[in-house]
Amino acid sequence: MTTAQRYRIGVDIGGTFTDFALFDDATGDVTTHKRLTTPGDPSAAVIEGVRAVIAEAGVSIAGVATIVHGTTLVTNAVIERRGAPTAMLVTKGFRDTLDIGMERRYDLFDLRIRFPEPLVPRHLRFEVPERVKYDGSVKSPPDFAPLHAPLAEAIARDGIAAIAVCFLHSYLDPSHEREAVAWLAREFPQLKVSASSEVFPFMREFERWTTTCMNAFVQPVVDRYVARLEDGLASLGFTGSFLIMTSSGGTFTSGLARRFPVRLLESGPAAGALMSARHGRTLGVDQVLSFDMGGTTAKGCIVHDGTPLKRYELEVARVHEFKRGSGLPVKIPVLDMIEIGAGGGSLADVDERGVLRVGPRSAGANPGPACYGQGGTQATLTDANLVLGYLDSGSFLGGKMALDTQAARRAIERGVARALGVSIDRAAWGIHEVINEDVARAFRVHASERGVDYRRCSMIAFGGSGPLHAARVARKLKIPRVVCPTGAGVMSAFGLLTSPVGFELVRSRRVPLARLNATRILREFAGLAAEADGFLCEAGVPAAEVEHRYRLDMRYEGQGYEVEVPVEGALDATILERLPRAFAEAYAKVFGLAFDDKPVEIVNWKVDASGPEPGARREYRLKSGPPAATARKGTRRAFFPERDGAVDCPVFDRYALKPGDAVAGPALVEERESTTVVGPGDTMHVDAHLNLILELGGAS
Repeated sequence: MTTAQRYRIGVDIGGTFTDFALFDDATGDVTTHKRLTTPGDPSAAVIEGVRAVIAEAGVSIAGVATIVHGTTLVTNAVIERRGAPTAMLVTKGFRDTLDIGMERRYDLFDLRIRFPEPLVPRHLRFEVPERVKYDGSVKSPPDFAPLHAPLAEAIARDGIAAIAVCFLHSYLDPSHEREAVAWLAREFPQLKVSASSEVFPFMREFERWTTTCMNAFVQPVVDRYVARLEDGLASLGFTGSFLIMTSSGGTFTSGLARRFPVRLLESGPAAGALMSARHGRTLGVDQVLSFDMGGTTAKGCIVHDGTPLKRYELEVARVHEFKRGSGLPVKIPVLDMIEIGAGGGSLADVDERGVLRVGPRSAGANPGPACYGQGGTQATLTDANLVLGYLDSGSFLGGKMALDTQAARRAIERGVARALGVSIDRAAWGIHEVINEDVARAFRVHASERGVDYRRCSMIAFGGSGPLHAARVARKLKIPRVVCPTGAGVMSAFGLLTSPVGFELVRSRRVPLARLNATRILREFAGLAAEADGFLCEAGVPAAEVEHRYRLDMRYEGQGYEVEVPVEGALDATILERLPRAFAEAYAKVFGLAFDDKPVEIVNWKVDASGPEPGARREYRLKSGPPAATARKGTRRAFFPERDGAVDCPVFDRYALKPGDAVAGPALVEERESTTVVGPGDTMHVDAHLNLILELGGAS
């Protein structure tokens, strides 16, 4: 980056709004922008938003060194089945693996149990006579000649645009898959090809193959989308580096995004969790619940000792939202988040039982909530928050987007209040409180599955709707403190600007510890690190600035599943001596005990390579225009059930508050992209970093 190119832009596409943050590396100034997402072509909102945010900041596009982008495009394409027609080459005899799955019922008592349909239908799975044995030796070489005619016919008939190559033990010897990729490139060069040994070389074939099929399924979609973005940015005059956020919290180049689009599944939400971790470290808070609530979804992530929890599997397109095992399994590195359909656009109605229901369906950006005046007629959470007085019709998005309070009241009366036989205000409160309870219930399940006690956490709340609901959700979880950072409404866009370039590799290679020596362990790690470094080199990260973190999946011989063991300390000749103790500690942390006399084996080898964290040594400062003469803007009627209805509630200007200022609830603190609700009995003060710190009365 030259001194002239001192700006970086983060762009986070949500289901309702697309958020922008422009960071000045020289001064630490941040300019933010928020606009409605364009669902038909999300790249349109990105291009227009970049043009708008540089205009607001008064800078030239030539001065922008990097644009970092987070997107839910891949997730939405899988859930809505909007990927490309995809075929599959599979080892002979294993064509039905995608249908057989794990042979596990996620609900033992549901006689009508359903599983998601595989992304590749059975008639588009082509068997290849080939076999690599479990030990990596070749039993029979592949023969592709018989496949040419049926594959050509399927391409003409079904419009196949992508193909997944999935052979049985290719994680040990990828040569047969490489031969298949080369054959497809010669015979069918128009196809996008994904090989399982490259996408995720993991030994359990069902998960590896579903991941590879998903990668192939979305590859043409992502390729076209990235091309539109790059062309649009080039038309603005952008010549800098364009990076895309991965689900594991790093960023990589657009070329790698085209090659491994499955790694973008949790692209946008990961940025917010990373920013929460950074705020937690700044505040000296070890245990954090990151709470991100936007227009469509709410996300939660546990940050432990300054680092978001991570896992290597997730499920997409679940048949039942909260039932594990009812979705398509994906094996990729991902921050451990829970996501539910609760946001400002969540639609509210009364179900057939006469019970109020809110979400997971959303009004999205088009037509949006009724109060947006864009044709929406159904009541949403944003309509409820406007009727309750938590939002101001004249200052939404800094006054750039007027809200129609009467349209919101009509929608709530027609869709909810009449059916329940209650007033509009009570119906609006019901919508607000149902979402609070839905979010709290989902977070409780998430915490109990991971053995986390929220009472020892602080909540960091952000997103356009997060600060509106944070105090209520935190009280239900008995969290005593809520932090609303400055610029909370666009914090995921901030997070994109603090995400280092990185790439994570996992390779299955099952070896008993007794058969290893230190030299072989170091050689395995060195090979993985060199491969990961190659991806970072593509993004322009100097080799001297790359950091590596190593981990192993280990288990006692004979067990079916393993625990992750961090490899601490130097990679030297003592590593073999340290591993048994490290495994025993990790195993005991999960199961409460370990066994000294049982043989141990390594199953998976992992390396996480990352470059330096951008802006790590600089505080950011939000550009908010000239300060107001006084922090208090006035009063507004707002509904609080503790006060038996609406009361005159003081309203404060977030940008006029100074460190040390304190406010007792009930109160509302407004900023351009969000509003913080301070409930009765709660107190709020401003810390040295201009964060709003809410202390909840009686929460702990």
